[in-house]
Amino acid sequence: MRDSNFPASPTTRRRFLALGGGLVAAGALAACSSGSSRNPVQPGSDAVAAAERRRRAASATIRDFTLSAEPATVDLGGVQVRTWTYGGCLPGQEIRLSRGEVLRAQVANALPAPTTVHWHGLALRNDMDGTPDITQPEIAAGGSFPYEFTVPDAGTYWFHPHVGVQQDRGLYAPLIVEDPADGRDYDLEAVVVLDDWLDGVDGRDPDRELRQLRDKGMAGMGGMSMDMPSDPNAPLGSDTGDVQYPYYLINGRLNTDPATFTARPGQRIRLRIINAAADTPFRVAVGGHRLRVTHTDGFPVQPVDAAAILIGMGERYDAIVELADGVFPFVAVPEGKSGQALALIRTAPGTPPPLDIRPAELTTPPMTADRLTAIDAVRLPDKAPDRILDLTLGSDPKRYLWTLNGRTYDTRTPLDVTEGERIRLRFINSTMMFHPMHLHGHTYQQRTPNTPGPRKDTSIVAPMQTLEVDFDATNPGQWMIHCHNAYHAEAGMMTVLSYIS
Repeated sequence: MRDSNFPASPTTRRRFLALGGGLVAAGALAACSSGSSRNPVQPGSDAVAAAERRRRAASATIRDFTLSAEPATVDLGGVQVRTWTYGGCLPGQEIRLSRGEVLRAQVANALPAPTTVHWHGLALRNDMDGTPDITQPEIAAGGSFPYEFTVPDAGTYWFHPHVGVQQDRGLYAPLIVEDPADGRDYDLEAVVVLDDWLDGVDGRDPDRELRQLRDKGMAGMGGMSMDMPSDPNAPLGSDTGDVQYPYYLINGRLNTDPATFTARPGQRIRLRIINAAADTPFRVAVGGHRLRVTHTDGFPVQPVDAAAILIGMGERYDAIVELADGVFPFVAVPEGKSGQALALIRTAPGTPPPLDIRPAELTTPPMTADRLTAIDAVRLPDKAPDRILDLTLGSDPKRYLWTLNGRTYDTRTPLDVTEGERIRLRFINSTMMFHPMHLHGHTYQQRTPNTPGPRKDTSIVAPMQTLEVDFDATNPGQWMIHCHNAYHAEAGMMTVLSYIS
């Protein structure tokens, strides 16, 4: 029975049992192989409602939003494209609220296809996570869905669909959760959303791109390198993506008509940087300035100065820049690909830099998450793991299939956990490509040489390397784990972290 204090999902019991069939079948298979029985904690369970009660204060403010997923023609800055958007804008309209408030969003689907909304990075209630056939049915074309959940942690987040490769259209927007202590070490802020773009250009769209990748198979990718990345200035190696994009964007704009952030000389600007790309990591820098990295994936770290940052798909970094006098380029270079995205930071009149400028800061080895350390206030308590779960990242040598533990999503075996356990995930990358791995509904602590590492929800797993992360299983339900390369995920690199009772 659902808790009456929270809104009922439009999912009927019959519909939800049908949706759960694949998960239960996979669980039965695991049970047969182990000799034990499984009882998955379902998204509509009392345990999920109880976890939400613990997050939500009785006096919590409820903030109402409306969101329309709809086709639109957008101007990228001199290039008109037909795509799918939230509210006709690119990126979609930012949602901003304070830690501990309740986000209530009525989502209308005006697209010609089903969709959902996933609230990336938030430890929210399971039945609001937006994963079709796991936590909710797809929102049918012409239908709607009421999302309502508490936002427990401050930070830089975002939202996007979790159906097919819809994320590689214009369906993404920032979600900023403010902290009462924000603003003590900076004067103003700017949200910077990075993207790779092909939708509506020369007849291309993400679904067609995926079909072409499948038709060609691994042998047709051509760019796959068998060389281990050894250059510190190229930590992802030479094979960084499967798709060649005609454009790269910052806040929906091409470098021919760049987004511009205005400030005064001497001000400190907090840059909230979100990589919303489907297939592209970016190296970012501000010409003539250093970046003081203060957060990653929403959680604070001990500040580190860097010339450039490498940001994988789905990752977020916050950095503070003390601004000089003039017009400065914010440049995002697609790692291992040609082209770049550009925005401007203007503190005075003057001529902007050339559109193809490459600041010297981009030539140095970029900062990555393994150099970061969580601040004391957000570190996990020292504790040995109760359970270690291995996830081997693999691929088919011929077909365009990406796997976890040798299985694609349609043949997955869930990873079982029990509420209250300390879990260690070991991402073992057996491929020659990097994978930005994302865990829904939790923030883990990345284990680094400088343990304890940063708190994150999306991490780069380098080619032929192993990455370990720890988290406490305190948010019951059924949660996705997947590569945040949209094409890898849709080609099979997804599974389910399943709470069982």
